[in-house]
Amino acid sequence: MKTNNFYKSVVLATGIASVALISGCKKDFLKPDPLSFYEPEITFSNRAGLEATTAMLDRHLRTYWSHLTTRDISVPISTEYMLSDVAVSGKTDDGNIFADVATRLTPTDGMFDNDVNMISFFWGETYNGIKYANTITSFIDNVPGLDQATKQEFLGRAYFHRSFRYMALCFQFKDVPLVTKILKLPKQNYKTSSREAILEMITADMEKAVAWVPEQSKMAYIGMINKGACRQLLLKCYLATGKWDKAIAQADTLINQSGYALMNGEFGTFDNPSPVAWPVTRNVIWDLHRPVNKAIAANKETILVLPNREGTDATIRYKSMRNWGPMWNQNALKSPSGKVLLSVARTDPKYRADYDINGTVGRGLGMIRPTHFAQFGLWFVNGVNDATDLRHNSTVGNWARMEMLKYNDPADANFGQNLRLYNGSTLLCTDTIRSWFNWPHYKIFIEDPVFLATPTSNRNDGGAADWYCYRLAETYLLRAEAQFYKGNIAAATEDVNVVRRRARCSQLYTNVNIGDIVNERARELYLEEWRHMELSRISYSLALSGKADEWGNTYNVNTLADNSYWYQRIQHYNDYYNKNKVSVRNRNYTITPYNIYWPIPQNAINANLYGKLRQNQGYNGYDAGTERWTRWQDAVADEDIN
Repeated sequence: MKTNNFYKSVVLATGIASVALISGCKKDFLKPDPLSFYEPEITFSNRAGLEATTAMLDRHLRTYWSHLTTRDISVPISTEYMLSDVAVSGKTDDGNIFADVATRLTPTDGMFDNDVNMISFFWGETYNGIKYANTITSFIDNVPGLDQATKQEFLGRAYFHRSFRYMALCFQFKDVPLVTKILKLPKQNYKTSSREAILEMITADMEKAVAWVPEQSKMAYIGMINKGACRQLLLKCYLATGKWDKAIAQADTLINQSGYALMNGEFGTFDNPSPVAWPVTRNVIWDLHRPVNKAIAANKETILVLPNREGTDATIRYKSMRNWGPMWNQNALKSPSGKVLLSVARTDPKYRADYDINGTVGRGLGMIRPTHFAQFGLWFVNGVNDATDLRHNSTVGNWARMEMLKYNDPADANFGQNLRLYNGSTLLCTDTIRSWFNWPHYKIFIEDPVFLATPTSNRNDGGAADWYCYRLAETYLLRAEAQFYKGNIAAATEDVNVVRRRARCSQLYTNVNIGDIVNERARELYLEEWRHMELSRISYSLALSGKADEWGNTYNVNTLADNSYWYQRIQHYNDYYNKNKVSVRNRNYTITPYNIYWPIPQNAINANLYGKLRQNQGYNGYDAGTERWTRWQDAVADEDIN
């Protein structure tokens, strides 16, 4: 079998041939050589090839957080946030800014990669990852000399990767084609499989994975899929299928019997990079989110980390500060005397280390902009702004406020004074979307080795860093969710309070509702969780439970495109969407209830020449009568029929 022919079969077999399945994957990332990867007789002739394929899957997972567009300024995870309650697109100089989601998000437009919107990445690359996982499940029997336990371990890790991606597809796109194997002949007559069927399949797969995959302590490398990660994903599968007791049992095992523990005190290396301009008082939250501490043995909270180290063949720099920090160095932001903030190189005569904003917080672009709720309202508990919460604490240096920066032009009459938004009644910032917001410095500050090594540089973007995929704090919040659905409010409340106590909060909950749990996720898991996808999943689980949200609403799983918890949170907490308060480039921030699910790309529908994929409600081409598989077993059996 020739490589090119096999590759074409793989692409067509996914039913999404017209999407560039390997777009955005740099060749160095795809080591081993992708040409040999698509030659199964070579790749699966020995265990080394199987390990290389599995390692590629592990590295591919992190691209959702770290993959940068060709313009080198955006990452996919930002898309998940700008379609949620806590952020919106902030790139105000872009005529195509993705603000008017209600009209722009269609099967043919508004979902293709630009500076922030990377919805197409979540379709194409997710199916790409499924394809990689399917090569293992399809060809593992070709590898000689594997004992049963070893074979099951590889299968379990492949099941994790495939299930992780299908979980995302189910709550981003809803009903999608189910592809579980690599076919030798092209297939262009796929039918959509129902979300319920897919969730049933991946739950069964993850039950096997939990049984088969070893603990991290028995793995050769940090970042390999381990038993704890499989339990966390199975826990989410149980939440998505309404199995509250089983979800609680998995959480209990992770919390009490798997060697994990919340980090409650300072640990690892204390990194205080700007002790004069931005002093940090050492604290557990700061230590927890230092890249150097995320994968060390002393960090008992890490369940699955995504390694991304400088100097390796797979290094990708996050540009974290450039993506998620405010654009403070543009003409839209001036001092009362009309001076702009300086972004100067260390070799510039105007440079002052104690007023080095660029070196201290980075030179941001505000690609996404946190909502007022994310900056302020989120942090009120029991009606009190919890000033001791380390995740929102400016005194220790964790949380950054614009007013903490100082005018840094020596020629400015306001030199050395703290920034202010108003001078009397005069607004000093004409672009408050992009250039004036507060942010979690402890999350986005990552030292940039290129900047540090280049004294003439005035651009501190953020470097490569390990990133969390799963950690135990989320496990507590997942268990709280399951307990809430069961009606065990006291147990749910205690799980949320465990996370709050670690953050040194002064305000604890007495009786949590679903909003309290989801708010705590926003405080604890910013830029870790897939915010839109998790809100979509929670909307579904909440509907399954029959429980009411914080406003007394109940929901139906069959009508979430008409009204959902995701949409209600946006309506109540996002001060941009549908509020008609601001227009950017003649575009208003708008979103509709059916945008909880993204449209199936028209290109994928067109490529499926002899079958019909089901489009989602609200989008052009939607037909409620389009046939779907409602049993995953039938969808799998049909894969071999051309």
